[in-house]
Amino acid sequence: MKKVLSISVFTLLILTVCAQGITDQERKRALSHLKQTNDELANLVKGLSDEQVNYKPGEDQWSIAECLEHIAISEQNLMGMIQNSLQADPNPSKRSEVAMGDDQLLGLITSREQKVKTRKEFEPTNSFGGFTGTLKTFKQRRKSTMKFVKSTDLNLRNYYMQFPFGLIDSYQGVLFLSGHTKRHTDQIKEIMQSESYPQ
Repeated sequence: MKKVLSISVFTLLILTVCAQGITDQERKRALSHLKQTNDELANLVKGLSDEQVNYKPGEDQWSIAECLEHIAISEQNLMGMIQNSLQADPNPSKRSEVAMGDDQLLGLITSREQKVKTRKEFEPTNSFGGFTGTLKTFKQRRKSTMKFVKSTDLNLRNYYMQFPFGLIDSYQGVLFLSGHTKRHTDQIKEIMQSESYPQ
């Protein structure tokens, strides 16, 4: 009887943890970061000429237009990965397997020290009808991402995504998405600082 009672209490605790949704603090942090990276990117590329957005610092380097397209593609692909992760059953017991904390994750994705070749499905292919169309697409997708964060009642900490560097929870997936925007916004700044960048 005692053993059955212990199992019942344990099950109740697990269900209670699973039932708790995203915290106000988590929601606020994610939305703040998403807005910050959205606004920084939009302000940075505002009013640029065709010559400026299509300028490449080197043959094997992206232009500003290609960086922006990569960001827009990634917004959709990463949100798709997050949504897919939510199809699994919530599992708080896996939290100890998460590879790193939130700040460490953001530091990893935003750092420009280590260059990483993107996967084919994330590569720019001029698929949005030019720079203006790409920027519009990004803004629409970011709006959708923020709507998801504002409206979800799920505890995103109990769902997981596997990356080459390790397991992260799905809340961290949102931070990764936002940090990824920051990473490539900084890449755009580097392009603008090139010696032969059109003025």
